[in-house]
Amino acid sequence: MKTERDFSRVILTERGSRRRASRHPWVYDNEIASVEGDYQNGDIADVITSGGKYAGSGFINDRSKIRVRIISDNANETFDEAFWERRIGYALDYRDTVMGKDTGDTLCCRLIFGEADEFPGLTVDRFNDILVTQVLSLGTELRKDVIYRSLYKAMRERGADIKGIYERNDVNIRLLEGMEEYKGWYEGDGIPVPGSPVTSINENGIIYDVDVENGQKTGFFLDQKYNRKAISKIAKGKKVLDCFTHTGSFALNAAKGGASHVHAVDVSETAISMARNNAEKNGLTDIMSFEAADVFDLLPTISKGEYDFIILDPPAFTKSRKTKSNAERGYKEINYRAMKLLRRGGYLATCSCSHFMDEESFIRMLDSAARDAGVRIKQIEKRQQSPDHPILHSVPETDYLKFFILQIF
Repeated sequence: MKTERDFSRVILTERGSRRRASRHPWVYDNEIASVEGDYQNGDIADVITSGGKYAGSGFINDRSKIRVRIISDNANETFDEAFWERRIGYALDYRDTVMGKDTGDTLCCRLIFGEADEFPGLTVDRFNDILVTQVLSLGTELRKDVIYRSLYKAMRERGADIKGIYERNDVNIRLLEGMEEYKGWYEGDGIPVPGSPVTSINENGIIYDVDVENGQKTGFFLDQKYNRKAISKIAKGKKVLDCFTHTGSFALNAAKGGASHVHAVDVSETAISMARNNAEKNGLTDIMSFEAADVFDLLPTISKGEYDFIILDPPAFTKSRKTKSNAERGYKEINYRAMKLLRRGGYLATCSCSHFMDEESFIRMLDSAARDAGVRIKQIEKRQQSPDHPILHSVPETDYLKFFILQIF
């Protein structure tokens, strides 16, 4: 792995040069005219425009369609440990500012959000005393020891009692970069290895157990933190149906917000069990009920007006442009059904977590569902992911979560 500035040179095509001018950090294989010099996959290479100008440096990997992942636009940068320490400092300072260092919200938040924080393919989530990482870039994988060491040091210096780093690299997208899948505790550089992969977090005043080994993604979905809080005031005094509840986070926020009753539904028996346990942990079981069912099958069986407030937080129906039209039909079906079930003045919270289901398409789908349901929709709030998942305007892929709170009339 090269550390001196004898990097190979990736020469872009004219099309690649135009795209690189937009500051998107990915260079695709079909945007490269030639490569000068020897390299190993995961090395750093300099990117040069078709006109011969320096356009950045990044991780090169000919196993991936994303041939280069830019990490710096500075031609004089030295990519040593101090470089990664600075990057980590920027990311942590940002979270302290936007999440509120003294509010407790940084105890459970995303510390590093990949390209949005200039760490290609790297996710780091904090769940109280455990950090969970996922690496989807070979270049980052080869440097994870120095990154983890610097991150652990920075967290300790900020007073965080971090008991370990758990790696959730059990995703098949790693195979596309030439890496293996695995999960387990990171061992090295004096970073401790705790015995249990389960910890507790406090989000919006609600306690959750988080299993970082077996939970979805890195163990818990942090991006809806403030959206969950937003629905709690709407839920007061209402009968609420929470669809795709997973571990019950929207349902619990509705119950804590003063709902008269909350019914939480998910197709997974395991998820329902976890949601029920979270309700017990927070003393909310008296006003909550739980059901393992397919939401698409359940909604047609519910009577109109049975619920005052319906929450739709489905998994991503599409992870590619090829399946977007099928996804739109799925989103429309559940939103149409929910709109039909609500009486005039009822409330609907609905969202999509797929980047490929862009906001314009999502709004168009909602309008179509409303027309077919014979209702009108009044927008109360339009929201996105919480700011610990920052949106980088030059990287559309970082803008993925659409969340709407609507009134039906």
